[in-house]
Amino acid sequence: MAERPIFLPTPTQDELVKEVSVKLTWHSGFAEIQKKKNIRALHEAAARLGYAPLLEVSTKSEDKVGQHLSAFHLRVQSPVGDIPLECAFQGSKVFERGGPYTDLFEVDPRTAKRDSRLRESGRLVAFEFQAMRFPLEPRTAFYDWLYIGAIFPHREWLSRLSKFVGFTDIEFNPERSINCQARSVALFFALRENSSLEAAMESPESFLQTLRRHDYECRLALSAAQEQLAY
Repeated sequence: MAERPIFLPTPTQDELVKEVSVKLTWHSGFAEIQKKKNIRALHEAAARLGYAPLLEVSTKSEDKVGQHLSAFHLRVQSPVGDIPLECAFQGSKVFERGGPYTDLFEVDPRTAKRDSRLRESGRLVAFEFQAMRFPLEPRTAFYDWLYIGAIFPHREWLSRLSKFVGFTDIEFNPERSINCQARSVALFFALRENSSLEAAMESPESFLQTLRRHDYECRLALSAAQEQLAY
């Protein structure tokens, strides 16, 4: 057995996104077929709790829209042009002893994520992107801002996804990570449904103010050691 979260937009509640931990029978292994079995198991377990339908947001999704919403497919505007979201996120990290490593803007996403400097530069202290410095609180704010900024131009088209009650990412392990693309999608819909999206995306400052005005915060409890690895 294993537990994985599902993320539900809650536009009328201060938290904006509700995280529900769901127990499922886990199929071990790295093969894509195993991961798809886990997606189905998670969605079936969630349906028994009354949460359906759900959209898997990852490259392993059986839904094309879910695949295209993967952070490895999305791109954002940077000082060096249009780059993968993952590169923008990793290259914007500021540590005690280095960063931001903006050269990561120009490599492929997996190379950026595995760069040794991200683990050897001490404690993460902030993010810097487009001349804006982002704090570490709320903990997922910078990732959420990048992600929602990438899908914001397609917000009218994405309105068709409102039929889903929540979102999942089978690759996300809450014991090892904080940021999750499925949570960011849920936040997008929460802001859209409570009419805060347009104002929130006017600027990074507006986005942060919107989250702070609510009680939006990653609810995962991680140790300090885990938290350093989680970003």
